[in-house]
Amino acid sequence: MKVVIQRVSKASVTIAGDKVANIAHGLLVLIGIVADDTQDDISWLSKKIANLRIFEDEAGVMNTSLIDSGGDAIVVSQFTLHAATKKGNRPSYIKAAKPDVAIPMYESFVSQLEKDLDRKVQTGRFGADMKVELLNDGPVTIIMDSKNKE
Repeated sequence: MKVVIQRVSKASVTIAGDKVANIAHGLLVLIGIVADDTQDDISWLSKKIANLRIFEDEAGVMNTSLIDSGGDAIVVSQFTLHAATKKGNRPSYIKAAKPDVAIPMYESFVSQLEKDLDRKVQTGRFGADMKVELLNDGPVTIIMDSKNKE
C-alpha cells in the first residue's frame, strides 16, 4: 500500500461538477492498493498518518500531528501510484489491485483512519473521474509505502 500525504491549507474533490469533499487545514491522502496488501498494512499506515508530526507547533517547528492539530483529512484512491515505468513510455498498472480487492481495502483504510483520528474522514469516490484541488501548505509532501515499514 502506497500513500502520498500532502499537508494542505485547503483541499477538495469534485465529481461531475459536484463537490463531494472539502476541507480546510489538514491532509490530502492519495492511496494506491496492491493485491497483497493486508489489514496490517492498513493499520500501520493509518496510525503513521494520524500521528505524523508534520504540523507546526507554537514555536513554528513541525512537531504536531493531525490528531493534535485538529485538522481534517480527505482520502482519494489512486491506482496510478503503482505505475511501472521502467519499460517504454506507457505506464503499466498491472500491480494495482483490481476493484474487487481494492474497494474493500480502501473502505477499510478510511474506516481505520477515522478510528485513529476519532473523527470523520472525507473521501473521493473509488473509480470516479475526480478533480482534486489543493493548496499544498509548506509545501509538505510525504510518500510512504507499507512494504518499507521495517
